[in-house]
Amino acid sequence: MFITEIFKSIQGESSYAGLPCIFVRLTGCNLRCTWCDTAYAFHGGTKQTLDEVLGRVKELSAGQNGAGDVRLIEITGGEPLLQPETPELARHLLAEDHTVLIETSGERDVSTLPREVVKIVDVKCPDSGEFGTFRVANLAALERKDEVKFVIASRRDYEFARQFVEEHRLTEKVHEILFSPVFADPEGAWPAMDARALAEWILADNLPVRLGLQLHKFIWDPAMHGV
Repeated sequence: MFITEIFKSIQGESSYAGLPCIFVRLTGCNLRCTWCDTAYAFHGGTKQTLDEVLGRVKELSAGQNGAGDVRLIEITGGEPLLQPETPELARHLLAEDHTVLIETSGERDVSTLPREVVKIVDVKCPDSGEFGTFRVANLAALERKDEVKFVIASRRDYEFARQFVEEHRLTEKVHEILFSPVFADPEGAWPAMDARALAEWILADNLPVRLGLQLHKFIWDPAMHGV
């Protein structure tokens, strides 16, 4: 597998936000979203065997001073489903009694993953630059434990996301629906989406969705890797 980084941090997104988590960031992505904050994972990486990846996860998750191990693991990217070994990595982590999250763009077939994995699936909105790439067949593979995320950059994105939620009856399919405002690029390549405006739109429409702020970017420098 090609690995960009493996690190321990606080989970910054999803319904698991705030919990200690080990992240396995795989290298490579076939999409180019306009607001992508992990472009450094597009290329390069270090080739590692499955055993090497599992060993590093075990090392990072081990508790100290009598503390228990970190049980939450997220496999992310890039696009983790581009690498054929990803389902096998997930199976090994599940066998070691980890809760395994996989964050994916929604363009790849998620049915290849073990059923026990918590799938966090993006649906690309119009301003992402990758609108229309979502694999609608993935909706049939989602269960109540899974989550669907929309990254919102504008009112147009919000209207699309609201309509998609209603059209596909997502509240009946998944555990959580996340509306996440775009965070400003530290180097000024793109602006932030006003989180307060997004919150007010959600409240005005009484949408049963979670406003998802990227918690780690409020704790550490938004430009920092490995957090």
